[in-house]
Amino acid sequence: MYHDHLFYPKPKARKDPEYRGPISTAALKTIFSFCGDFETRSLDFGLAGIVSVQACWLDGLVSGSQISDEILRPLTDRLRSGNSDTENDVVERILAGAVYRGSVHRRSDMDLLVADLCHGHMALVFDGAAVALSFEVRASEVRPVGEPTLEKSLKGGKDAFTETLRVNTALVRRRVATPKLKLSEGTLGRRSNTRVAVLFLEGLVSPETLKKLAVRLDRLDVDALLSLGTLEESIVDAPLSPFPQLLHTERPDRFAMYLMQGRIGLLVDGLPVGLVLPVTLAEYMKVTDDAGTHFLVSSVLSLVRWAALLLAALLPALYVAMAMYHQEMIPTRLLLSIIEAEQDVPFSTALEVLGMLGAFCLVQEAGLRLPNPIGDTVSIIGALIVGQAAVEAKIVSPIAIIVVAFSAIACYALPSQDLAAAVRLARLALLLGAIFAGLYGTALVTALLLLHLASLDSFGVNYTAPLSDGLRGNLRRMLLQPPKPADKFRDPHLKTPDRRRQV
Repeated sequence: MYHDHLFYPKPKARKDPEYRGPISTAALKTIFSFCGDFETRSLDFGLAGIVSVQACWLDGLVSGSQISDEILRPLTDRLRSGNSDTENDVVERILAGAVYRGSVHRRSDMDLLVADLCHGHMALVFDGAAVALSFEVRASEVRPVGEPTLEKSLKGGKDAFTETLRVNTALVRRRVATPKLKLSEGTLGRRSNTRVAVLFLEGLVSPETLKKLAVRLDRLDVDALLSLGTLEESIVDAPLSPFPQLLHTERPDRFAMYLMQGRIGLLVDGLPVGLVLPVTLAEYMKVTDDAGTHFLVSSVLSLVRWAALLLAALLPALYVAMAMYHQEMIPTRLLLSIIEAEQDVPFSTALEVLGMLGAFCLVQEAGLRLPNPIGDTVSIIGALIVGQAAVEAKIVSPIAIIVVAFSAIACYALPSQDLAAAVRLARLALLLGAIFAGLYGTALVTALLLLHLASLDSFGVNYTAPLSDGLRGNLRRMLLQPPKPADKFRDPHLKTPDRRRQV
């Protein structure tokens, strides 16, 4: 369950009764029994040494040098510890600055203390007072910030999210340096206790959208949150739809841009990807580098991407429909060329296209699963060999190879791989409609797809906006990029309290 004071003034009680009860070292040893990385050490505090403190931590999650230099050394310094006769005196002295660590939390709840230990904290346990002091001393041996691999950056930042939540929040903070950037943290997963951060800009985000997200996160009750699919399919409006409804990005600059638009961001500990909501279909056709490119260039590239979307989805279906049912729509010279190429092919046009689409899917899957150098080689050589051999063996016609290859290349031109996967499914549905009913079947499936897209919502925002507004100029706003000085207002569909982005 996700609990945070920004969403709920009174957090609900935790459900797991296993970690309730008074705090003690014996209870911690029972909870972490058969955990070889659970470490404890007894320390004597004060000049007389009559107060005993138990230090507990999980080896590998904490930094040994920080524990030694910032906590253990000050605690064992007799002159700094002074005269402390009771454990409560020791607690107050430590809270007043007896140790060098800046972050310290007083815990009287066993559930919170166990969560701290599992997230890289060290605890000083006072058995007599039934309290503990928790210090954040996470290990720094994490993957360094590198360049994005899925989203190429031409003029933007060269850093990408990592698997460490606090590193990712720092990357966003460096770009949005304002206390208006709110960061609400909680845990999801009954057994994994995965930390999740919700980021938004106060005064820009819609309160209704924030409330919807809070309710859906609180309803999410799973054993573990180890993949984005578990989170995404649990909070979106239409989990059965193949079209993506949360935008994934590995670039902090793009993540920050969406926050400045009034959207909400999600970061999950252990996953090097940020999630953005609410989103529309048009957002999946944009790239971050459009913000650093002249508006005329970015407008032309936007038109190219939308043309690629139509070609990726419709080209195989249109070819099959015209070749099988509507030959009169094909120019005469092209029709004669197609007939000549099809004379020695033993299969129908439908089987040709279906077979080549399957072959391209296999080649693509092989290229993704193999290591990078081998995968690139297999993808290129495999496509060349399969296509050339199929044509020479007269199994398929050259025109079918061209149509399928052009559709696959157009699909690769889409900025979002999640949208590209949905387009491949839509392409198959359109192709089946063309096989059974020609252009009539293609038109029917297209209408059903448009109806499905129009019925989708993303946290109160229609998926097909701005086309679904019924206002003039929406098609122009979706396809073309306005000049940067003229883009003065935020997207009205987000219902942001402050719509103006510049004077």
